[in-house]
Amino acid sequence: MLVNAYGAHAGDRPLEPLQITRRAPGAHDVQIDIAFCGICHSDLHQVRAEWYGTQFPCVPGHEIVGRVAAVGTHVHGFRPGDLVGIGCIVDSCKHCADCEDGLENYCDGMIGTYNFPTPDAPGWTLGGYSQQIVVHERYVLRIRHPEEQLAAVAPLLCAGITTYSPLRHWNVGPGKKVGVVGIGGLGHMGIKLAHALGAHVVAFTTSDAKREAALQLGADEVVVSRNAEEMAAHAKSFDLILNTVAAPHNLDAFLVLLKRDGTMTLVGAPATAHDSPNVFNLIMKRRTLAGSMIGGIAETQEMLDFCAEHGIVADIELVRADQINDSYERMLKGDVKYRFVIDNATLAG
Repeated sequence: MLVNAYGAHAGDRPLEPLQITRRAPGAHDVQIDIAFCGICHSDLHQVRAEWYGTQFPCVPGHEIVGRVAAVGTHVHGFRPGDLVGIGCIVDSCKHCADCEDGLENYCDGMIGTYNFPTPDAPGWTLGGYSQQIVVHERYVLRIRHPEEQLAAVAPLLCAGITTYSPLRHWNVGPGKKVGVVGIGGLGHMGIKLAHALGAHVVAFTTSDAKREAALQLGADEVVVSRNAEEMAAHAKSFDLILNTVAAPHNLDAFLVLLKRDGTMTLVGAPATAHDSPNVFNLIMKRRTLAGSMIGGIAETQEMLDFCAEHGIVADIELVRADQINDSYERMLKGDVKYRFVIDNATLAG
């Protein structure tokens, strides 16, 4: 079936209206009418071919929320009318150790929501900047937030799980001191989630103007990372630093803030590499520099349920489809608090 979408035909061309084909639901498929889709920094990198291997036309979007329109004959967990979400994963091999552990995000055969190979036309997946999507039931997530919060739930499907997964993996909770580097689309969710988990949260920003905003998000303290005295006051004190910055920067400035056996995990994905850190900042205190990528399906459902229970959603600005290109430019300038979300009803014109 043909549905309206927004995508690009080349990396140097703006996104524009187009039509794409969605498959009819199979026995285990769920067909979803998309209400809202978040705009992720990854969308911009991929659609502009800043990351390797972009297939065109490229229809981005992996922060998808909407209602079930139809289900396959063997689907029993969902029914038409249910509020659901789709994140970054729409398929995986289902039988490797990662899949069996509920960590489909690390499966070598993981299929992302857009720009990954699929038997469906045109041969690669097309994402949530569209009216509808059809996904195997295994990768569909239940949303328990009130319907009036649905647009603000959309970024949880990427920004939420990207920050929740490392916080849970490194056992963040009461008694832990957690730093969050960057107060943007990822960072603002990291602050909210770490606070809700009971940690003492310190937000790092390059801008003194963001102090009050960070405190309102749930930070207990705010440090301007360009202020050497403020940074030094936190030396060797953090259990975990969640680094959300999606641009190359000085990792050593934060590694020295970790206590013995502390970890800094990178979740921001810059288009070019960081400089290598000084190895002595790792070995002298048995510190760890780690990475984390989204989360598995079960963990994403856990995150959504946790957020519903604690009233957590993203801070968003709702935009029309014809504002997507402008939103990309504003996102590059950091001119959003803190996540753009597309009203997919506007794809109809």
